[in-house]
Amino acid sequence: MDMRKYLVIGLGSMGKRRVRNLHYLKAGEVLGFDLRADRCQEAREKYGIAAFDNLEDALKEHPDVFIISTPSDRHHHYALMASKLDKHFFAESNFLPEGVDDLVAIGKRKDIVAAPSFTMPHHPSVKLLKKLVSEAAVGRMLCFAYHLGAYLPDWHPWEDYRGVYYSRKETPGCQEMVAFELTWLIWLLGKVKRVFAFKGKLSRLETEIEDVYQIGLEFENNILGNLLVDVVSRPSIREGKFVGEKGTIIWNTVEEELKVFDGETKSWSTYPEGSGIIEPGYSVRTHEEMYIEEMSDFVAALEGNSSYPYSFEAEKAIIEVLQAIEESAEKGISIMVK
Repeated sequence: MDMRKYLVIGLGSMGKRRVRNLHYLKAGEVLGFDLRADRCQEAREKYGIAAFDNLEDALKEHPDVFIISTPSDRHHHYALMASKLDKHFFAESNFLPEGVDDLVAIGKRKDIVAAPSFTMPHHPSVKLLKKLVSEAAVGRMLCFAYHLGAYLPDWHPWEDYRGVYYSRKETPGCQEMVAFELTWLIWLLGKVKRVFAFKGKLSRLETEIEDVYQIGLEFENNILGNLLVDVVSRPSIREGKFVGEKGTIIWNTVEEELKVFDGETKSWSTYPEGSGIIEPGYSVRTHEEMYIEEMSDFVAALEGNSSYPYSFEAEKAIIEVLQAIEESAEKGISIMVK
């Protein structure tokens, strides 16, 4: 393995996670940059890395790779910088349409690896779901109901949610999670054709954002789905029921298991989720191994051992579904996806 130098841009929750990922993989030297001096100091003390609160100083270390872990409204800026400097880069999930065509164009370059985040397909239960659906374990898929609920103040228990980027209207956390869940649902089930959506600020949380999205999805293969995403649920949960012609798959993260009902034998099979790698400090089980596997895919692409399994074109397609959802919620009508 070539020992590259990685610059993690943004040393908040995700940036610190990426430092841990790279250290776990022994991918190379890791540097950090954040405008907040306290975060830089924390990274130095906790991970033993060089960290800078001035980007020019960080660039003087000649990093080979950018890991962009800022709020999503800064991804485009740092991706353009990486491209201009001929740096490989990995960017956390983006759900904002501004600059997405630039990212698609950069992603087509042959001389650098430009990789958007693709986390959930590495989740142990989502991997099993993919296998079961691909093998038609419950027959042809017909419909599903899926709920992600995650109480916003619990996202980062160590800081006041009211001051974090996901409480701001420019980078709304609930909308971001809609896009995050759509990424793996579309990977699992196929392209979305039409949506009908509701959204609202229903709780008393002190934020600028809608905190509940209720979305009907019609897929090109005629699968119908109901997606509920909220940032008010306690406890936090992922819960899904996927109905096929020959049975049903049920996933529940509170019970930490996936169950399959065989309609022909009238019997259940249960698959425990397993604890995976746990990082202290979070209010829910985070399955850190899925972030490590995702970063391993990126490192493998840098080495030329395999192509990265996701693209900015695919991310743009998710953004187009999200735009249709927003239009539907605002107009009160169903919207065809572009």
